[in-house]
Amino acid sequence: MGTVSTVTGSRGELRGLQFWMERVLKELGSVLSAPEADAVHDLRVAIRRCRSVAAVMEEVDPDPAWKDMRKLGRKLFRQLGQLRDTQVLEDWVKKLGAEADPIRARLLTTFASKEKEQQAAAQKAVQKFDQKTWKKLERRLQRRSRLVPADRSAAECLALERLEAAKSLHVRALRSEKPEAWHALRIGVKRFRYTVESLLPRRYEEWGDNLKQLQDLLGEVHDLDVLSRTISEGAADLEQGHTQWVERITIERHQRIETYRRLAVGEGGLWQYWNRELPAGNRLQSAVLARLQVTARALELNSRRAWLVSRLAIRLFDALTGVPASPTLARGDLRKIMRAAARLHAIGSGLDGDSPQKAARTFLQAMALPPGWTETEWEIMANVVRYHRGSLPQAKHKGFSRFTPEEQKIVSTLAGILRMARILRKCGVQSATGMEMEKSVDALILRVPGLVESEQNAARLAAGKYLLENSLERPVIVKAAPLLPRVLQLHRRKDQPQVSAAASD
Repeated sequence: MGTVSTVTGSRGELRGLQFWMERVLKELGSVLSAPEADAVHDLRVAIRRCRSVAAVMEEVDPDPAWKDMRKLGRKLFRQLGQLRDTQVLEDWVKKLGAEADPIRARLLTTFASKEKEQQAAAQKAVQKFDQKTWKKLERRLQRRSRLVPADRSAAECLALERLEAAKSLHVRALRSEKPEAWHALRIGVKRFRYTVESLLPRRYEEWGDNLKQLQDLLGEVHDLDVLSRTISEGAADLEQGHTQWVERITIERHQRIETYRRLAVGEGGLWQYWNRELPAGNRLQSAVLARLQVTARALELNSRRAWLVSRLAIRLFDALTGVPASPTLARGDLRKIMRAAARLHAIGSGLDGDSPQKAARTFLQAMALPPGWTETEWEIMANVVRYHRGSLPQAKHKGFSRFTPEEQKIVSTLAGILRMARILRKCGVQSATGMEMEKSVDALILRVPGLVESEQNAARLAAGKYLLENSLERPVIVKAAPLLPRVLQLHRRKDQPQVSAAASD
């Protein structure tokens, strides 16, 4: 139901997850002592914001605690919702109906009876709410929420996803007068608003009033739709009065929709304004990568090692495209795919230790498509992660066989680059700096600073470069090269024994 929130906090205050989870505990006591309209609303607002943050975070962090928190608050939220709906409808009936109106009298009597039962049920649900588990989840999720720093690129990307989802609902609602379309838009606006409030507090200082205004308008449209349905179900026998109520509700609803249109539609509208302020172009690519890095950090078992492999893979990709090594690498979107796959290649171990590559692909296929990506690009990237180690891609594999021959070539080539990068790390390479590629008549020559030439490394390289050589259709000769001065200095620092302050004394 649409109303004005009374737990908004001060302007500029960071109202993130911790704020709202603590607010839930505070508001529980208020509802328990007196389940009046404001107390019920404030508790629902706090729960809704917690669940909204959890829904956003689940997209980038699969920690089960997010789902546990949403589940814990769901039953109480729904129970309070029934009471809240009755209270809001009661206010609308008093506002729109004259005191002598028979429909007004009948509805208020019905609402009064319902409200007593629903207040008792709400208080019972509050008493049963597991505050101890909620506090445990708060401590755990407060740490997990730091994976997405406020006002940074990953937060902007998540907000943009919510904006695009809400905009599509906006377009659908404008084409329809049906209550369902406007109700869906209301939910989309709420999700966008709460995401901005929690993850982009600086933006919220500027956007908050307009976001709240749109949400309130759409909330009132929903209230009026529910009231119309309630009157049709509960007072249809009072024909004359029923017609007058329908006319009044239609006028009120139309006024709010027209106000919404005036604020939101067109080049000067709020949707266009918000969209211009969020990432686009190269900045969008960086924001998407930052979003993917959140998932990588959430799932990697060894972030330092994964980051090194990622850097080696990107450097190797750039060296191959610079030669150029193959027409397959000429597509303009491949670096974007390579960067994403390189950053996400190690997430499988955090999902399933027995079958990490397949688990990683399944997880990525279930993720929301990032802004600026096509389904095909994302599917290619997920399969590059799938085949960056373990079994080689084969036509008999169900997922791989769905690609066109050109796409299969791309998956194999990019996966081959990642395999090569992993092997270089295992061979002791600690930096991508200075890696160079040369193209001879019949081979590619890769010079790698810091590579130690040994029989063991030779065997590793032979196995690690097989997929890449097969995809490029030419041999890759890997040779050691001298370390650059800056990298050599870094290596020396790492090799120096660490002496404690006490020992040095």
